[in-house]
Amino acid sequence: MRWLVCLKGLLLSLTAATLFTAACGSKPVVPAEASLNVVPGAVNASWEAVTETLSVTASGDWGVSSADKDWCTVSPSGGVAGTAPVKVTLQPNRTGQIRETTITFRYGTKTLEVPVKQDLNVDDLPKPAPPMTIPEGYQLDWNDEFDLPDGSSPDGSMWRFENKPAGWVNNELQTYVGGGRNGVKTAFIEDGALNIRAIKEGKDVISARMYSKKSWTYGYMEAAIWLPKGKGTWPAFWMMPDDFSRGWPGCGEIDIMEEVGYHANYTSSSIHCKKYYHAIGTQKTHEQYTAGAENGYHVYAVEWTPDALMFYVDGKKHFTYSNDKAGDDDTWPFNKDFYLILNLAWGGDWGGSQGVDENALPCTMKVDYVRVFKKK
Repeated sequence: MRWLVCLKGLLLSLTAATLFTAACGSKPVVPAEASLNVVPGAVNASWEAVTETLSVTASGDWGVSSADKDWCTVSPSGGVAGTAPVKVTLQPNRTGQIRETTITFRYGTKTLEVPVKQDLNVDDLPKPAPPMTIPEGYQLDWNDEFDLPDGSSPDGSMWRFENKPAGWVNNELQTYVGGGRNGVKTAFIEDGALNIRAIKEGKDVISARMYSKKSWTYGYMEAAIWLPKGKGTWPAFWMMPDDFSRGWPGCGEIDIMEEVGYHANYTSSSIHCKKYYHAIGTQKTHEQYTAGAENGYHVYAVEWTPDALMFYVDGKKHFTYSNDKAGDDDTWPFNKDFYLILNLAWGGDWGGSQGVDENALPCTMKVDYVRVFKKK
């Protein structure tokens, strides 16, 4: 057994000597730092939908993500050592502004950011409201140019407000208040324009719905409107009759312009009557893409005669509903006085059908003017 004890002692001595030698004379092995290279080092793209390809060379595993996934996505989301492509896909930029974001690569304990810039479409730049143009054969009958001091309320001799709780119509989420509540304004003048604003006030979203105090049978009605942005918005410029004795939709409804935020810049015009309305699938409507509707003023109008309702955007007719001359209120209840309505709804059966994004609040519908022309 003595030889076994000696062998153990020898091994212990050799181990101690090795440790001593390592501590005093040799350097520890240090793992190589992770490395990653991306070519090109930035993405600069036009406003159209586009996919750019980056070449990634890495010494180990890596991952990548986009800071703005709504319009900039990356694929794949990661890779291993070697060289591989990463596709950067950009949605069309119709915001009227250059937009920028970053995509971030993560490797080891490090990160690398690649800037992304997407140009704007000049057609989406804000456009000022045009000077007054009187339609041929008409003369100005009534108008509000909203030329009041900043912070003023709309002219009370021309407009009245609705006051109704959330859910009153169309399962909408906003509470309509008469111009504001607790010092939070929902309808006010700024820079010569009416601002109708949806905004959080306490736990509620409050907004405004305004009715003209004057009503008309037939005429040319128009407004220059700058639409709000954001999923959940539902702005409208429309008309309802003084006589509501037949109820809705028998009383008739004229929708000069509507838009919902989740379908940005697509504006529509519609009519509703007992025979033609959406709940029974017979609606008469037309929707079109209005470039830059959320980035500047566009003019929305209806020419209403005993023969037809003709709807226009920026002077171009896009939809006509004709009187069938049957003398039937179920198809043509449009032979009596209607008043104008401006409102900004939040959520509801249409505006909220794809959810709402409260990050869009507050949001504002701007109206440069409202004008009504009558036949000479």
